[in-house]
Amino acid sequence: VRDRIATYNRGVPDDATPNGRFGDLTVTAFVDRLASAEPVPGGGSASAIAGSLGSALVAMVASLSQGRPKYAEHEALHTRAIERGRALAARFLDLADEDSVAYGHYAAAMKLPRDTAEQVAARTAALSAAARAAADVPLRTVEACVDLVATAEELVGRSNKNASSDLNVAAMLAEAAARGAAENVIVNLPSVGDEEYAAQTTIRVKTLLDTVETLAMQTREGVLQGTAREPLAR
Repeated sequence: VRDRIATYNRGVPDDATPNGRFGDLTVTAFVDRLASAEPVPGGGSASAIAGSLGSALVAMVASLSQGRPKYAEHEALHTRAIERGRALAARFLDLADEDSVAYGHYAAAMKLPRDTAEQVAARTAALSAAARAAADVPLRTVEACVDLVATAEELVGRSNKNASSDLNVAAMLAEAAARGAAENVIVNLPSVGDEEYAAQTTIRVKTLLDTVETLAMQTREGVLQGTAREPLAR
């Protein structure tokens, strides 16, 4: 069984995005790939890309706030937000690639032979492992969305007011990315064949989504109110 799994793993390269990393594609090229009949990218990668765009917006708002006397008391927050936004943007791009790799492994496992009892056992084990990876990757996307929307919420009332609507967009992208990634987590759980893992992961996803939605709502309300806030206590 282990030999079969090793063979299946070797059959799918770690770089399973056929024409290189998604982050290296033009926007048009990525959209064309997404619209094609190719199995990847799919919804998981698209969700991660949405998170990357939201993260870039957070970094942009913080950048537009630096060096402005009106927001000088929040300078430390802006610096952190720029660093965090850029780091998250890169992380989401990595997750987009990882999602496609995970799907490639699952697709390869689906094609394993099942003519004998040994082959069936090997295929079942490979599918379980691949499905777990295909659930774990989008779960990490949902987790990253919490960091994204939390950073956006911190900037509300502490950053360039002329760019406040961009924080709202960042929060909405985070929420969309989290919901999309969560769907990809849930759909893979039955194939893992581990009820305890499935139950724990379902609870984890729901908790994370609740957090994302709460922070996104707070961001929207804060942008709407337009009230200046005190510096964050650090």
